Amino acid sequence: MTASKSSRARAARAAARAGTARDTASAGTASAGTAVKNAVKNGSGTAVKDRNQARPSPARAAAGRGPRTPVVEDDPGQRGPAVWMQITTFVLALAGLGVSIYLTIAHFTESALAGCSESGLVNCTKVTTSPQSYVAHIPVAVLGLAFFVFLVAIMSPWAWQARRREVHLLRIAAMVVGIGMVIYLIYAEFIIIGSICLYCTSVHIITFLLFVLTAFGAAAWGLKPGAAWRSSRRRDSEAEAVSA
Repeated sequence: MTASKSSRARAARAAARAGTARDTASAGTASAGTAVKNAVKNGSGTAVKDRNQARPSPARAAAGRGPRTPVVEDDPGQRGPAVWMQITTFVLALAGLGVSIYLTIAHFTESALAGCSESGLVNCTKVTTSPQSYVAHIPVAVLGLAFFVFLVAIMSPWAWQARRREVHLLRIAAMVVGIGMVIYLIYAEFIIIGSICLYCTSVHIITFLLFVLTAFGAAAWGLKPGAAWRSSRRRDSEAEAVSA
């Protein structure tokens, strides 16, 4: 009886030890699984972070391409007369110079002006040989030639784009004097002489147009330097270089 009780006690203790071992093994297995899961999770997160860190940001990628030349836009508020104004006035001044050269040559060679009538209201010879064709003993044709030589210089793109205020004031003053002379000559032709000269009239029209354009430029843009002729072309080339 005692032996059987001892056997049962030993068997119970062995079963208890076996159960404890199973519980310990199960706990170890669960801990190992949790560790594996955490390791996988942490590893994948680290890999994602590493990939994100390895991938350059757009700003860094742009910076890695090297510095780009910035496209500098002119401030429209700082620009003077537009390019079309400069071209128009320059061409008109050249046209007036051409007519003045022809009138000066005709005056000193005493030749008739081509295509101009010599009777009636249009009578170029009567106008060019009248006493009113001289001012202070200087032929009006010579004065006109000198005036348009100056206008070609002052209406040139270099003069329009000059930064000196005096250049633009001088242009306005010259046109005021020129339009005053035109008014006097028109008065002399219609009231004193009673005839007009087509070539002289063309010079008067050119002077009037230049006066109007100069006054308009001063009113619209002030005395600021004119816009550069090649500024828009330069901006386009810089934009193409940046985009490339």
